Amino acid sequence: MQTIASGVQSATVIIGASGGIGSALVRRYLALGDCETVFAVSRVPPTSSVALSDTRLRWLLCDASEQNVKLVVDELVSSGLSLRRIIICTGLLHNDAITPEKSLDKLDPDAMRAVFDVNLVVPALWLAALVKPLRRATGSVIAVLSARVGSITDNRLGGWYSYRSSKAALNMFLKSASIEYSRRSPGVKLVSFHPGTTDTYLSSPFQANVASEALFTPDFVADRLVKLLDEVQPDGQLSFLDWAGIEIPW
Repeated sequence: MQTIASGVQSATVIIGASGGIGSALVRRYLALGDCETVFAVSRVPPTSSVALSDTRLRWLLCDASEQNVKLVVDELVSSGLSLRRIIICTGLLHNDAITPEKSLDKLDPDAMRAVFDVNLVVPALWLAALVKPLRRATGSVIAVLSARVGSITDNRLGGWYSYRSSKAALNMFLKSASIEYSRRSPGVKLVSFHPGTTDTYLSSPFQANVASEALFTPDFVADRLVKLLDEVQPDGQLSFLDWAGIEIPW
C-alpha cells in the first residue's frame, strides 16, 4: 500500500471490526504490514489478544450515533495519517427478535426500521462524516458491505423484504454519494461489495442449503476484498462487485 505523499503514513479503517468479516479484515491488514495503523471501530471492545499484541492496532468504540461517528472521524483526521482504505462492515439480517420475511403478511414495521437503520442509515452517517476530511485524498477507497440480494435485476425469488430493500436502498445511497464524492473528494473510490455467503453469525441460520464450496470463510472474503481494493481506481463511479471482482447488475 502506497502513501498519499512522501512522508505521510497510511492507515486502514475497519468499521464493524468485531464482526466475522470485520475481524478477519483487521487480521489481514495487520498481517500485510504495509500500513502504519489499523483503526478498528466497533460497539464493543476487542475479544482477541491481537488488540494487545500489535501496537499498530487502535481500537475505537462507537455506538454508531451521529455524534459519536463524527467524534471518531475527528480522531481519525487528527492522527495525521492518510486514510487509504475504509471498510464499513455493519449489517443486520436477523437477531433474537428479527427474521427475514418469507411473505408480505410477516412484515413487522419495527423490525423493518431496525434493519434499515443498520444496513442503510449507519453507513450513510459514515459517508457523510468522511466526505470533507477526504477532500484532498488520493487513491483512497471506501468499501461498504452490500449483498447480491439487493440487486433489483437479480431478484428472482422475492422474500426477505427488509434485508433486500435495505441493501437496494444502500446501493442507491452509495450511487448518489459517489456522484457527490466525485465533486468534493475526487480522489476517493466507492465500492459496494458482495462477500458471498460467509460463515458468520449473519448467515448461520441459513447455511443448510449452501454447498460447502459456496460457503466462504471470513479470512477468504477478507483476502479477496483486500486484493480487490488494491485493483480499483478512483473514477467518480460506484462499483457493485462480488468477491470475485465481477460486476453485479443493479
